[in-house]
Amino acid sequence: MRIIVIGAGVAGSATALALRHTGAEVTVYETYADPAGDIGSFISLAANGLRGLDALGCLPPVQRLGTALPRQRMWSASGRLLGDVPRGRLRDDPLHSVTLMRGALVETLRAAALDAGATIITGQRLTTTTETTGAVTADFHGGHRDSADLLVAADGIWSTVRHTLDPAAPHPRYAGLYCVSGVSGLSGVEPGVFNMTFARNGAFIHLAANDGTVWWSAQIADPERPTLDGVSGAEWLRRTAALYERETTPSAVIAATTATHPTVLTHTLGPVPTWHGGRTVLVGDAAHPVGAGQGASMAVEDALALAAALRDRPASGVPEALAHYDATRRPRVTKLLGAAKDNRDAKKAGPVARRAQAAAMRLFLPLFYERSTAWLHGHDPAPLRSNRSVR
Repeated sequence: MRIIVIGAGVAGSATALALRHTGAEVTVYETYADPAGDIGSFISLAANGLRGLDALGCLPPVQRLGTALPRQRMWSASGRLLGDVPRGRLRDDPLHSVTLMRGALVETLRAAALDAGATIITGQRLTTTTETTGAVTADFHGGHRDSADLLVAADGIWSTVRHTLDPAAPHPRYAGLYCVSGVSGLSGVEPGVFNMTFARNGAFIHLAANDGTVWWSAQIADPERPTLDGVSGAEWLRRTAALYERETTPSAVIAATTATHPTVLTHTLGPVPTWHGGRTVLVGDAAHPVGAGQGASMAVEDALALAAALRDRPASGVPEALAHYDATRRPRVTKLLGAAKDNRDAKKAGPVARRAQAAAMRLFLPLFYERSTAWLHGHDPAPLRSNRSVR
């Protein structure tokens, strides 16, 4: 079976690798010459995503490149501890959540896909796709054309393919949050802990990275979409410092900043009714931007589920496989989307709601957090082949 993948980010590279494990011939097309370059800040992988990487044979390099964070602590704006829980895992899970730079994860997955025999072609921007009874054709800016038995769209939240499948599909909208992030030289931050402060102007995350620095991200609530063009990193840092000057720890982290990452706007996407056609399918953010620290993990889960659905079916059975993939993945993703909305709302809470939220969290987290997230973090995808190191 011949398969085209559009996009060589986390979802596209993981999907290419998973499909190569089934023996498919895979060609990945990516718009940018270096998709693993300056593409944002750090991301986290929970235990479910790490088990997926293990099934793909990529767990050891990701663990080497990232920082293991077994604990998560939530703090109020005043610095009061609201909860101390396992980070992205069940208490007894031997896998510890890993946080790493997005570019490092993309580079790892791309290298593994290339080693497995996938072809990655950069500098090609998709313009249109066309399905026929037995094939799908992709046309690219500049005139290049390719055809295959299946096209996998891993082209992100601004997906071109999503609107080819369904012209009425939702469009991304600004979520009322923007993120400023950077690297700090502050000393004394406890290692192994993912810290989240529910501050007055938005959530603030910080952690001690393996290289001795502190990584931080301010998820700032602002109903007015800010302008990014023409605003320097130094100016974003100044604005962020002013917003968090009343929170002791975030203020200290920001004051010791040595580098900033590009500021990004957070977008949401309404439920996507159509995930696939007869020979075209959406994966990752193209189908379901989830947030809540699960974007990369869900992309890896999608890759494995799609490969498993296609594994035992010939090219003529692609439509059936895509329907099976949809039925398998949609209920889990739909449940997570609800949790992600609650997560975003908590970060945008006003003063009254924030106080009520803090009181509720002090009661909820010790008693119910682990039980309420077991369905998410305990997920174990079926391996495509017997190369797993963690059971």
